[in-house]
Amino acid sequence: MSDRADDFDRGVRNRRTVLGDAWVDKSLAGATAFNADFQSLITRYAWNDIWGRPGLDHETRRLLVLGMTMGLARWEEFELHCRAAIEHGVSIDKIKETLMQGAIYCGVPAANTAFKITTDLLRAAGRLPASQSLAAPVRVASHHTFSAPQLHVTVQGEGPPVVMSHALGLDVEMWDALAARLASRYTVLRYEHRGHGGSAVPPGSYTIEALVDDAARLIGEWGRGPVAWIGLSMGGMVGQGLAILHPELLRGAVLANTTARYPEAAAATWRARIAAVEQGGMAAVADAVVERYLAPDFRAAHPDRAAALKAKLLRSDPAGYVACCHAIAKVDWLDRLGSVRTPTLVIAGGKDAGATPEMARAIAERVPGAELVVFDEASHLSVAEVPDRFHDAVAAFLASPKMAASS
Repeated sequence: MSDRADDFDRGVRNRRTVLGDAWVDKSLAGATAFNADFQSLITRYAWNDIWGRPGLDHETRRLLVLGMTMGLARWEEFELHCRAAIEHGVSIDKIKETLMQGAIYCGVPAANTAFKITTDLLRAAGRLPASQSLAAPVRVASHHTFSAPQLHVTVQGEGPPVVMSHALGLDVEMWDALAARLASRYTVLRYEHRGHGGSAVPPGSYTIEALVDDAARLIGEWGRGPVAWIGLSMGGMVGQGLAILHPELLRGAVLANTTARYPEAAAATWRARIAAVEQGGMAAVADAVVERYLAPDFRAAHPDRAAALKAKLLRSDPAGYVACCHAIAKVDWLDRLGSVRTPTLVIAGGKDAGATPEMARAIAERVPGAELVVFDEASHLSVAEVPDRFHDAVAAFLASPKMAASS
């Protein structure tokens, strides 16, 4: 841009950034003596004075425009900005949440039209997400436990019962892809630990035994036990506790990216993390957790996935997160694993610094008959980093003769 650019030039720059060169070139070239002043007006005042203001980034302004044009039923303008948002990489999840918000504040008829237009645009761009049927056999049902503290639960599929337990700072969505794949053969229940997601956040520090008790009453309330357990990180620690304290509730356990005991040196790390969240909220640790959960190569190849993980962590309740940190820091099942008789698959990530392959091997060596699988390229969130390999290992374990014998 010229070093003597005026407000019109600056507006054109913003307009190109938001809507793309083709649309702006067409609009500017099509100006006539009748509408040129109007084109100049909106370029200077809308695209420079408003879109150029520093208070909001362009992505936020895009989403606001979608909501406003949806509410006003300005469908030509909505389609223009929605297409531009999709083409410029705005997250589909963020667009969806904007339309969901609009369903409440703009009305269902407006949301219905907005979803139809957006679906057509996503299909044309080759970015339409996979189908998600709401038919009874595959629909994801959402519930809460009757017992306290209440835990948020989802259930889907048909077949033998499987329970999935998530990692620290995350929620049931961590398991979306794996749950959908397993639901064709199993009834899959996912739940959120106390202090997480839609579950209650009791005050005070938690213990690992309390998290195990939550899981035990959840299975009892469901009435489908014994179940196959799939737990990752904190979920794997809870699974170990169930196998030790409530073996009658399990017919098998997958313990992924987890540990039975931290070395003494880790205590200082946990204290520092707790202090950081207490002082600065989840923003104080989100970046570090993302780096720990996902390997560098994966983050570089999938920046959108890393950004989504960070956003999820930032939405985590700080009090619940800290309370669970206290529980995890003191986990100590190692010397009791020899009593476990539940068929067990242990999964590790070769690049996992938080729950190392050595920690996984220590579990597998103590649980009689346990299998160990190490995904060399994965870090801590292996179910997201190597989803096909994770699924195949879990599916083979669930279908194995030892699991059939324990049913």
